[in-house]
Amino acid sequence: MVTIKTKKIKDQIYYYLEHSIRKGKQVKKKEIYIGKKIPQNIEQLKRNLLDDIYKERWYADVDRIKQRFSKEHRTMPKSAREKQLQNFAISFTYDTQRIEGSTLTLRETADLLENGITPKNRPIRDVKEAEAHRDLFYEILDLKKDLSLQMVLEWHWKLFNLTKPDIAGKIRKHQVTISGSRFMSPSPVEVYPLVTEFFKWYNKNKGKIHPVELAAIAHLKFVTVHPLADGNGRISRLIMNFILHKKGYPMLDIKYEGRNSYYNALEKSHLKKEDRTFLQWLVKRYIKEYRRYLQ
Repeated sequence: MVTIKTKKIKDQIYYYLEHSIRKGKQVKKKEIYIGKKIPQNIEQLKRNLLDDIYKERWYADVDRIKQRFSKEHRTMPKSAREKQLQNFAISFTYDTQRIEGSTLTLRETADLLENGITPKNRPIRDVKEAEAHRDLFYEILDLKKDLSLQMVLEWHWKLFNLTKPDIAGKIRKHQVTISGSRFMSPSPVEVYPLVTEFFKWYNKNKGKIHPVELAAIAHLKFVTVHPLADGNGRISRLIMNFILHKKGYPMLDIKYEGRNSYYNALEKSHLKKEDRTFLQWLVKRYIKEYRRYLQ
């Protein structure tokens, strides 16, 4: 809890914000000076202090995860690395597709992508999009170029050209709604300026903020703009993992089974028009996923 503290120096009162952090048996205090009187935006200052504290703690963990993950990969046999990546590609494809309504089970996805066995009595669209996502995922891992609008539209075309050729690789020109959400996506006339602004934001911040924060906020911002007629979530999650992989961090599979907390974090950030709720959710989820590297 952030508290307001005062110090009196030569009859003058000075105000500070203070927060105590317990780490093991030690208690550390973080303090910032806020002025000779309590500012009107005191609640925002409290939130900013908490954000800074949590980022400092979380990002130390995240960087340890990266370090130990990289060390493990350097010593792992090539065949084991390839198998690990294949397993991730299958799980990631299953979860990202299932979140968006695919009917394929995890076992069916694995049989399809590992052995070429097409599941019976499943929509051919689900099969084609799973195969396209797997292929695109592997392609993204080898890309040397950085994110751009042209690149993302190419990704979208590769995902949907066999199943939805009328929208594949195109910025939407009609209004779309998000099922089960109170958030209203931007109108068609707003989309191109907003998606252009997104890439300006990315290029400005890609070397300034922590890579996991960059990946999380890029995911949030892109899906908030919702520039595509369909597949915005899938593209956003690919953008997230493209950034993580490019920066040397293990990638994240947002699980279908945990979709409700994922939806809620997105919804809260959308409605409040802020990044912190989704950022905190994703960083916590990331650390939980890779906790084994911190033990």
